[in-house]
Amino acid sequence: MSQTNHMTMQGSHFSRILTICTHTFTQLVRMKVFYFMGIFAVIAIASNFFDLPQHEGPESVGANVLRSIKSWSLGAMTLFSVVLSVVATALLLPKDVEDRTLYTILAKPVPRFDYLAGKLLGVLLLVFVSLAFMDVLMTVVLQIRTSMVIEQQTSMAAAMGWPQDAIDSLRSETQANGPNASLQGAVFAVFLRASIMASLALLISTFSTSTLFTTIVSFLIYFIGHFQADARDVYLHAGQAGEGVFARLASLLLSLVLPDFQLFNVIDAVIEGQTLPLLALGKLAMVGLYYALFFTFASWFIFADKEF
Repeated sequence: MSQTNHMTMQGSHFSRILTICTHTFTQLVRMKVFYFMGIFAVIAIASNFFDLPQHEGPESVGANVLRSIKSWSLGAMTLFSVVLSVVATALLLPKDVEDRTLYTILAKPVPRFDYLAGKLLGVLLLVFVSLAFMDVLMTVVLQIRTSMVIEQQTSMAAAMGWPQDAIDSLRSETQANGPNASLQGAVFAVFLRASIMASLALLISTFSTSTLFTTIVSFLIYFIGHFQADARDVYLHAGQAGEGVFARLASLLLSLVLPDFQLFNVIDAVIEGQTLPLLALGKLAMVGLYYALFFTFASWFIFADKEF
C-alpha cells in the first residue's frame, strides 16, 4: 500500500511539473518581445546563403565559406539562447508575483520545488524548440552551400589541371566542413550553456525582486565564467608553496559554484572542421547537468523559506 502511494505521489509530482512547464512555455511564447530576438537569429543564419565570395584558389573556397556559415550560425544561436534563457527566467517570478498567480499556485498546494522545476523546464523547452528550428535552418543552408562550394571547387580545380586524386581529397575535406554529427554536438553544447544560464538566473531571481538586477548579475557571472579558468591558473601559480593546499581547495570551491564557460570553447574547433569527440560532449553534458541541478536545488533552498 505504501509503495502504491509512493508511486502515485511521484506521478503527481511529474504531472504538476509538466503542467507548470507547458503553462510557462505558452506564457513565454505569448511574450512578443522574444519574436524579435528569434527573427534576428534567423536573419543572421539565413544571410549566409547570399553573396558567395570569390577566392583565388579551390582550397580557400570551401574553407572560408563554410566556416563563416558555421561561425555566424552558432554565434547567433549562442547569443539568442543565452539572452532568451536569462531574460525569460528573470521575468517569470516577478511577473507571477505581480499577477498574483504565484499565490494561487502555491495555495493548491503545489510544492515549491515542483513550481521552480516546472518554470525552469518551460524556459528550457522554449530554448530547445528555438534552437531546433535554427539548427534545421542552418543545416539546410550549410548543405546547399556545401554542394555549391564543391561544384565550384571541382570546376576550378579541373580548369587549373589538378589530378583527380587531389580533387577527390579536396571534395572529402569540404564535405567534412559541411553538416555532420559534430555540428549537431556543437548545437547541443549551445543548449547546455543556455541551460546553465537559465538555472543560474532562476537562483538569482529567488532572492531578487528586480528583473533588471537578475539579468545584469546573470550576464556578469556569464562574463566572469569565461575568465574563471585563467584567473584560477594565475592564482595557483602566484601562490606560495605553503599556500598550495589552501589555494587548491579555494580553486575547487570556486569551480563547484561558478561555471567555467571556457569548457564550451570546443564549439570553435567544430567551426574549424574538427571532430567533436563523444567523450568531450559527454563531459559537457555532465557539467551542464551538475550546474543545472546545483542551481535549481539552491533556488529551492532559498525559495522554500521565502514569505509571499
